Amino acid sequence: MIAASWTSLLASGELQRSSHVLSVVRGTGYIFGGELLPRQPRDNHVYRLDSKYHAAQLVLETKGTSASPSPRVGTASATLNGKVYLFSGRGGEAMVPVEEHGAVWMLDPSNMKWTSLLPSDSSKPFPPARSYHCSTSNNRDRIFVHAGCPESGRLADLWSFEPSGCTWTRLANAPGPGRGGASIAFYGGLLYRMNGFDGKVEQGGSLDIFDPESNTWSTKYYAADNISGPAPRSVAATLPVVASGKPLLVTLFGESDPSSLGHQGAGETLGDLGIRYCFGSLV
Repeated sequence: MIAASWTSLLASGELQRSSHVLSVVRGTGYIFGGELLPRQPRDNHVYRLDSKYHAAQLVLETKGTSASPSPRVGTASATLNGKVYLFSGRGGEAMVPVEEHGAVWMLDPSNMKWTSLLPSDSSKPFPPARSYHCSTSNNRDRIFVHAGCPESGRLADLWSFEPSGCTWTRLANAPGPGRGGASIAFYGGLLYRMNGFDGKVEQGGSLDIFDPESNTWSTKYYAADNISGPAPRSVAATLPVVASGKPLLVTLFGESDPSSLGHQGAGETLGDLGIRYCFGSLV
C-alpha cells in the first residue's frame, strides 16, 4: 500500500477552467489555456504557481500579443531542459484545431517569453493541427505528440520533435482505435500510453508501451474495474512517480462518460487516483 496526501495550494477564480495544461519546471507550475464556458477560450495568459514551502502565489505573467500563442483549449504541453513546449489546440472564431504549420511554442520561464519554433524544413511532414492530444518528453532532447482530434475523426499517430534542429519525425502509430483525450508518460527509455475516447466509448484496460529504439509498440492488459486497475477514462493525467524507491505510473481524474454535447460540454468526471507498478516495466 502506498500512502499519499493532498496539499491545497491555491483557490482562485482566475484559475477556474477546464481543457487547460499544467507544466512543472523545477518545482514551479505554469498554467495555460482552457475554457470556463464551452467553446470559449478563457485567455492566453500564463499563470505561475510557486509551490515552495507548501504555498502558492498566482502571477499573471504574459498577455496576448502576436509573439504568444492565441487563446485555445485542449492543447498539450511538455517540459524539456527547463522550457515548456506547446503544440496546437482548438480555438479561433470557428473553434477548430489551430493550424500553425508544424510550429511548436516554447516558453522560457527565466524571462517569461514565448518563441515560435517553425520546422526547419517546411517541405517535410509535420503533424496536423489537433486538439485533446497529449505530449511528453524524453527528458533529454525531444518531445512527443500523440493522437487527438483533427478537424474530423480521431488520430492514433505519434510524432517526435527535436527543438535543437526544429525537426519533426513521424513514428509508428499506436494501437487503435484512434482517440482523443489519451495520456502519455515517459520513463526509463519507454513511452507509456493509457486511456482516451474513441468517439463511442472511453478506452481502458490496456497499457500501451512504445520503445523509441525499435520504433515498436507492445501492450499489457489489466482489469479496468477500479480495483485491479483504473476504470476507463479520457482527458486524465498520467505521470511517473518514484515513491519509496519504486517507480510508479500514476493516473488521476478524467471523464468516465462522454458528454452528448461533444466539445460543447463535459462528461461525468472522476475524482480517483490509480497507482500502477506497470508489471515491473518501470525499472
